Amino acid sequence: MTHVLVVDNYDSFVFNLVHYLAQIGAETTVLRNDDPRLVAGVQEQGLVEEFDGVLLSPGPGTPENAGVCIDLIRSWAGVRPLFGVCLGLQAMAVAFGGRVSRAPELMHGRTSQIIHDGVGCMAGLPNPFTATRYHSLAVADLPGCMEATARTENDILMAARHRDLPVEAVQYHPESVLTQGGYQLLGNWLAVCGDADAPRRAASLAPLI
Repeated sequence: MTHVLVVDNYDSFVFNLVHYLAQIGAETTVLRNDDPRLVAGVQEQGLVEEFDGVLLSPGPGTPENAGVCIDLIRSWAGVRPLFGVCLGLQAMAVAFGGRVSRAPELMHGRTSQIIHDGVGCMAGLPNPFTATRYHSLAVADLPGCMEATARTENDILMAARHRDLPVEAVQYHPESVLTQGGYQLLGNWLAVCGDADAPRRAASLAPLI
């Protein structure tokens, strides 16, 4: 069974993500972004070896205020697959030299049509698909080591991946009941973490509305 470390950025949605991962078949451990064990683990590199992948949750505030997230990304990228959601994407962009600023419009519980490249974690998702967004910040400039993989119809970045490392993230909330393909997205990422059968299991799941 794939074991995922979920870094909780003090977000009310984190256990919805944990529930999705569990339904697909992953074991999870949840640590808050300032947990002493996580802080020490980032500094000493020992903790990451206990997990097959690391998911950075949504959360309030800016990437710079998200506990050890930026240091974790810089330290663990390339050691284990990383996946970010909302604030997690923003933290990845900042960690690699990008810039986050105010989003053109405030999005809290509103849906958008997402257009994507159909590669990596986006494989097998409808194109376009509907996704729920909760954010007032957005990635304004991606670092050169990352590439955009999904955008809204008005060109707001909705997903990105590292060009060379197993690092990928989305701005929208895959765990929202109004988001299409949330299970498939996470199943695709669990395959990167070593669970080759996760996409097949994810394909049979759908949120209860």
